[in-house]
Amino acid sequence: MSDEKNLNDDLNDMLGDAKKGAKKAAGEAKEKAKEFAGEAKETASEFAESAKQTFEQSTGENKKILAGVLAIILGPLGVHKFILGYTKEGITLLVITLILGFITCGIGAGLTGIIGLIEGIIYLTKSDEEFYNTYQVGKKPWF
Repeated sequence: MSDEKNLNDDLNDMLGDAKKGAKKAAGEAKEKAKEFAGEAKETASEFAESAKQTFEQSTGENKKILAGVLAIILGPLGVHKFILGYTKEGITLLVITLILGFITCGIGAGLTGIIGLIEGIIYLTKSDEEFYNTYQVGKKPWF
């Protein structure tokens, strides 16, 4: 019986040591997982910021060319204003072209055509960065 009791005590001690070791290993694994999660979040955040900057730069350039060409071709209709997000100014050009153009036998449409031509040339002659800062960040609606 004594040998059996000693064997049970030894097994219980081994089991207790195994539990302590498992708890320690689990704690270390949890800590490592937290560190990894923190690093992953930081890396994801950096990637998202980098992707956002790249997207903003590329869409700024595309809007510059698109808005410039549309201003020259369809300036009286104000399409270039809608492309840049200036809805109120786009509607203004459209109304002037249609209503005043009809009332004044085309003079209103001619004036908005000249405005579109001038804006198109200005858009296309600015550097990408200057265009982006002026019309997309600064929200300068006219000229």
